[in-house]
Amino acid sequence: MENFTIYNPVKLVFGKNVIDSLPNAIKEFGDNVLIMSGKNSIMENGIYEKVTDLLKKSNISYSLYSGIKSNPVVDDVVKAIAQAKFENSKVIMAIGGGSVIDSAKVVSICINENLNPWDVMTGKVKPSSSVPLISVLTLSATGSEMNQYAVLQNDETKQKIGYGSPLMFPKYSFLDPQFTFSVSREYTAFGITDIIAHALEAFFAKGDSVLSDNFIASIIKETMANAQKVLLEPHNYEYRANIMLASTCALNGITAYGKASSGDWGVHDIGHTLSVMYDIPHGASLSIAYPAWLKLMADRIPERISTLGKLIFDTSDINSTIEQFEMFFKSIISPVRLSHLGITNREAIIKLMEKNKVCGFNLKLTSDDYVGLVDLMM
Repeated sequence: MENFTIYNPVKLVFGKNVIDSLPNAIKEFGDNVLIMSGKNSIMENGIYEKVTDLLKKSNISYSLYSGIKSNPVVDDVVKAIAQAKFENSKVIMAIGGGSVIDSAKVVSICINENLNPWDVMTGKVKPSSSVPLISVLTLSATGSEMNQYAVLQNDETKQKIGYGSPLMFPKYSFLDPQFTFSVSREYTAFGITDIIAHALEAFFAKGDSVLSDNFIASIIKETMANAQKVLLEPHNYEYRANIMLASTCALNGITAYGKASSGDWGVHDIGHTLSVMYDIPHGASLSIAYPAWLKLMADRIPERISTLGKLIFDTSDINSTIEQFEMFFKSIISPVRLSHLGITNREAIIKLMEKNKVCGFNLKLTSDDYVGLVDLMM
């Protein structure tokens, strides 16, 4: 077991109608809020109206920056920073899924010192303060509501990268499973894939921690057990709640206890390449990349994959384990091949993987691996 430190200051408020206490949380930090959101969904499903009615009743002023993409781009963060500074916003509030929360996190750490967000993401500058951040989750997928990490895409440099800082922990996160009722079948499925991928990344981190492995297996099995149920009954509160809790636990740190890091993240690096090239939904990129990566690693870490199979599917057979993951992704209609999305340009994918030095923290990838991975994904 590796040495580790636990630190997670997020106050997470979970359950029906928990949003009613949102104004009190905001007033701990100020009464002028920049709301960040995606495109139109929170307008159409009534969440925006519900939140802003609460703000109005509590005499909290607000402005809105909307239009954050599902693969969030640095350009939107730059614009949101400018709006927050113009409005003199004292609190940043993200209403959405991981892309919105990630964007809001980066906004929150750039405002005070007027930092360039891409310079922060690439490590050229290090922020020393942040504006308080509150999240209202509307999609179960990334776990960003209870961690210190963010991912942004730069369309100009063709990079999609992550950054972490304790300054980016939300102060409060409000999770009402009812707020996910209107999520489409497609994005519910992609969210399920994302949850499983986060758990798998932790499983393949460096370090031997049996208890954490059992946490990981429980999260994956809980997600799989509720997947078809929630897809068939999207307005079932219990199913949505089970998926939402699994999503948060998959990336709030609990799966990393005894590990050398929060995960390997090589598969996410592969997925980010696909997203930045083809704007593939994040979860869809992972259901394509993970089976290919497992096949590539079958001869390198047979014991680890065998242990995973025993924990999840009660089989020690490596090929059966990989096949059952692939079958599960297919069953929820998440793609497992690039050809399923009409993508055939293998050379361009390999070239960008080489340019961006796609790799894992624990299980390193080489240029030869890129060729093998792309062929397996085809």
